[in-house]
Amino acid sequence: MAKDIKPASKLSIVSWALYDLANTIFSFNIISIHMALWVVNDMGGTDSQYAFANSLSMFMVIFTAPLLGAMSDQSGRRIPFLAGTTIICVIFTFFLGQGGLSTSLIIFVIANYMFQSGLVFYDALLPAVSNDKNRGKVGAFGVGLGYVGSLIAVITGIVLFDTVGRIGMFQMTAGFFLIFSIPCFLFVKDIGTGPIRFGKETFKNSLIQLKLTLSKTNQFPGLRRFFIGRVFYADTVNTLILFMGIYVTNELGFTDDQVQQILAFAIVSAIIGAPVWGIVVDKIGPKKTLNIVLVMWMVILAGIAAIPIGGLNENLMWYIAPIAGIAIGGTWCADRPYLVRLVSPQYIGEMFGVYSMTGRFGSVAGPFMWAMVAEKVTVFGIEIGFNLGRPVAVISLLVLIIISYYILSGVSDNPSRQDPNSNE
Repeated sequence: MAKDIKPASKLSIVSWALYDLANTIFSFNIISIHMALWVVNDMGGTDSQYAFANSLSMFMVIFTAPLLGAMSDQSGRRIPFLAGTTIICVIFTFFLGQGGLSTSLIIFVIANYMFQSGLVFYDALLPAVSNDKNRGKVGAFGVGLGYVGSLIAVITGIVLFDTVGRIGMFQMTAGFFLIFSIPCFLFVKDIGTGPIRFGKETFKNSLIQLKLTLSKTNQFPGLRRFFIGRVFYADTVNTLILFMGIYVTNELGFTDDQVQQILAFAIVSAIIGAPVWGIVVDKIGPKKTLNIVLVMWMVILAGIAAIPIGGLNENLMWYIAPIAGIAIGGTWCADRPYLVRLVSPQYIGEMFGVYSMTGRFGSVAGPFMWAMVAEKVTVFGIEIGFNLGRPVAVISLLVLIIISYYILSGVSDNPSRQDPNSNE
């Protein structure tokens, strides 16, 4: 079994976690709130237009994340890749909202692709700033600080939105993302020091490595089943994040300010809950922790759908929101350590590439499914979809969580980890 690397410094841990803060500002401001509301409420677009733009960027990630992960593993370096994707994301984010709906959707596709690709390298840095004994706590610290980023985003939105408008929020988000990312680039030490190559041979080797990586997923006990289960719960969480701003404004009658206030309430709950989840993961393990979280998601989704369907008081959302905030934190606190337990240390980068691919596959299918359930969409002159409305779309997400729970019930978080290349 591989030995743990030298314990990381507090500076490197904080710097790593600050990137979680930075990328959560982007996720909250761009993906969850302002881009979604700009498309649907400001520009008169549809759920399906926003869904398809998001799905396209995720589709691109599906086919490139394992390659990028394999390339970073060949050099043993994550920071150059993380810095490159982040800077490109920042540049394109700055220009969102300029040039009309179609142009901005294209810009969003590129910005979101770079954002999501960067997460492959960020997640793979976790072993560089933690060991087996504190990985849950370090991961939870990142998640908790990430939700501080969401709180920064929502407070600036409440205070400045009326002054700077939607485009101003896009530009501020780009600035915040860059500023809070810089410590990670400077103070987190890459484990490897190999050269970075982008030539034809490297690309060919990456394709070979991808094929080998996918074959290895069947050799680590429970790993392939974990990835399949992750598709379903990541599908649900990412789709809910994508459409919640649209849902509460259009189905529950909340204003933009109320949306940000209720999300601030959820974020505070997530911040408080994240350290607790870290302790829970280290005490009972990531599998049992994730099981608890998935049951919470079942209750949350049932409640969100029941408000408009049952004619319940929309103020119930003020009680559901903090539970959802706690559940989101628990989801990410549990599943990264879960993966780390399932694979040998030398394959972490490769498997985080597959981890990203499976999660993003859910992010392609989820929004597409939402659009098909909620609306009718014309594709190549053919009208498809059920037009059942957004509440029924939420129920479809509940079904996905139940499927995920069933799949993951057969995955242990204490498997026998044998090196796939060994002859033993």
